[in-house]
Amino acid sequence: MAVPPEVLERIKKLRDEINYHNYLYYVLDQPVISDEEYDALMHELKELEEKYPETITPDSPTQRVGAPPSEKFATVEHSVPMLSLDDAFSDIEVREFDQRIKRFLGMAPDEDIEYVVEPKMDGLAVELVYENGVFVLGSTRGDGYRGEDVTANLRTIRSVPLRLIERKVKAPARLEARGEVFMNKDDFEKLNEERKKKGLPPFANPRNAAAGSLRQLDPNVTASRPLDIFFYGIGLVEGHSFSTQWEILHTLKAWGLKVNPKIEKVKNIEGAIRYHEKMARIRPQLPYEIDGIVIKVNSLELQERLGTKARSPRWALAYKFEAAQAITRITDIVLSVGRTGAVTPVAVMEPVKVGGVTVSRATLHNEDEIRKKDIRIGDWVIVRRAGDVIPEVVKPLKERRNGSEKKFVMPKTCPVCGSKLVKKPGEAVWRCPNPDCFPRLVRQITHFASKNAMNIEGLGEKVAEQLVSAGLVRDIADIYDLKLSDLLSLERFGEKSAKKLLEAIEASKKTTLARFIYALGIRHVGEVTAQLLANHFRSIEKLANATEEELKAIEGIGPEVAASIVSWFRDEKNRKLLKRLLDAGIEFTDLKEEEKERPLEGKTFLFTGALSTMTRSEAGDKVKALGGKVASAVSKKVDYVVVGKNPGSKYQKAKELGLKIIDEQEFLKLIEQGK
Repeated sequence: MAVPPEVLERIKKLRDEINYHNYLYYVLDQPVISDEEYDALMHELKELEEKYPETITPDSPTQRVGAPPSEKFATVEHSVPMLSLDDAFSDIEVREFDQRIKRFLGMAPDEDIEYVVEPKMDGLAVELVYENGVFVLGSTRGDGYRGEDVTANLRTIRSVPLRLIERKVKAPARLEARGEVFMNKDDFEKLNEERKKKGLPPFANPRNAAAGSLRQLDPNVTASRPLDIFFYGIGLVEGHSFSTQWEILHTLKAWGLKVNPKIEKVKNIEGAIRYHEKMARIRPQLPYEIDGIVIKVNSLELQERLGTKARSPRWALAYKFEAAQAITRITDIVLSVGRTGAVTPVAVMEPVKVGGVTVSRATLHNEDEIRKKDIRIGDWVIVRRAGDVIPEVVKPLKERRNGSEKKFVMPKTCPVCGSKLVKKPGEAVWRCPNPDCFPRLVRQITHFASKNAMNIEGLGEKVAEQLVSAGLVRDIADIYDLKLSDLLSLERFGEKSAKKLLEAIEASKKTTLARFIYALGIRHVGEVTAQLLANHFRSIEKLANATEEELKAIEGIGPEVAASIVSWFRDEKNRKLLKRLLDAGIEFTDLKEEEKERPLEGKTFLFTGALSTMTRSEAGDKVKALGGKVASAVSKKVDYVVVGKNPGSKYQKAKELGLKIIDEQEFLKLIEQGK
């Protein structure tokens, strides 16, 4: 049955009205109709959609909940990496950040740089993709390069528009909007009260509650949780250009995306410091948790010139507040052996609540730190959660001492295997040199199997301890020699759980080069550095034979990291380990296509205007498949500007910079030659 034109028109009008009233209510907090009037509009829309189900579209306001529960989250790759921010904890560090930027840009020390400042939300970072104004994909930040697909869950958040508002500014062809999902303090308290009544464990803090709610496999559970969101930036945008961070925020708001009303623009770094002081004063009165402020260079042109480091942009900084603190007593100091052999003193304390979390252990970092702070066993101490996460001892309360306190003496041997500890010149950390030391080996195995490394589900610390204790695993390569009979000989392993672990081990053989490099546990090589190495060398063999000079030439890799990488691969035992891992059948799925010639290697493309034979996203994929890169902003780093119909302001800017401009036909010839 055909839908009457007047019904289609009414449905469209109802959706537009409801979307606009959602925007007024959830984003601007300025409703202009009563709840009853709003409910009447929604009721009418539901009735029409029920009568004519063929009219239901994913962006209808009635479709916020309805997706079936999923078994697991799919992986989403971010077009532009979602980098983390460098932290600062003092005015001195913030002023140094400002001076560092000026030195990089060649500016005078007394020149002013305009910044945008905003509260740093203590929530979960996400990215939402809108195509032609319609919300089509949402993901978590994940490791910065890829996150989890939580589209169905994000749709349940009332302040997330399913379709962008276009009353002031036309929606772009593609918008990757970035924001922070959070939960208000009052809503968090109510949620915990409800959980206690049901006999469920309460969440530790609003951030955990928000993260746990967004990562529910059943969207209906997420819909029952009081989540909110503030948008703070963008990834890739096609069909609209910006010149400042301030313009980005106000345009996002015009499109119906909720932006924190407390954002400000300041003329220099001193204004940012004053803003930090103000936010620290009003922090307790805010309805949501913040752990600092974010400072961003306002000019996008300057942001482009400043670029990024390995882990973070040079143009932004998180200025954290003093961490939550508490007072407790140290009852003992024990040693913890890490996967690299680092032996770290750890304070065992009387349990105390710090920032909503009960802690009973805190890192003391190293022997020098204990001596410098004069921390003793039996001391009453101030404890804080550094960066509001890791517990650490700030200082002892010496006035409370009664003479029974004992000074800590660093042992000369490993507390586990008895090996003589070593300390390299210039380092503060003592290390156990024994690669077979039990806790060291256990942590190497759990790191290798962790989610962001080889992702072997079921191989956690307890299982690793069992495998090492039984002599079944003496290094990470032994994991791939495990048999069903080996696992069945261990406690708490039945045939079903043993087979499941073996399946996970087998599945881990198909991985990416970056994950594998990170999994090896090379000192100083985290996820971001591993990705840099994978992008640069594209072969584990080339990386294994790289020199320090070659490594230091890669932006983001310094002398210490380069030396550590070379040292690891020059070690004969590690080379044998690497061979065994590769012989076990590990293959790099991301390199299969790259075995072909990469004719566009090192070339950067930028697209502007509409293409006739493919979308710009598809064109970008073709460039990447041939080894090239795709830029989202005009700069001198761009090698080719591909111009389609009705190009935007990027075309004019590209001409001004004298960049090479080609049309769609020239682009097609270029990629055809590269195949």
